[in-house]
Amino acid sequence: MASIFTKIINGEIPCYKVAENEQFFAFLDIGPVTEGHTLVVPKKETDYLFDIEGEEYQALFDFTKQVAAAIKQSFVCDRVGMTVVGLEVPHAHIHLIPINSMEDMNFYRDKKELTSNQFEMIAKKIASNF
Repeated sequence: MASIFTKIINGEIPCYKVAENEQFFAFLDIGPVTEGHTLVVPKKETDYLFDIEGEEYQALFDFTKQVAAAIKQSFVCDRVGMTVVGLEVPHAHIHLIPINSMEDMNFYRDKKELTSNQFEMIAKKIASNF
């Protein structure tokens, strides 16, 4: 059965897309810990990040670096934090989060509540800097 991320990539579930190429897809997390919290996923469904092979693995991080640069241009932040948890969805994914402190990476705090208009504006802003 296809993961929720595969369904998003295939357009079966709507998302706020930030960037895409032949191999990878980036979209806003709908339960963001900060505004601009973005997920980067390979289009090829692979459960565990470290099961991705050589060139594809390197290409994923090259794409992730480009998305992170676009996020950094889009938000006032000290850095773009990156984390891989990998337990929530059985599809490898990387969280990119604009941060100013370690607390900004806290997944246990309340998520930001944004309107669809806010999500759209954020996605367009990041996409325009990609």
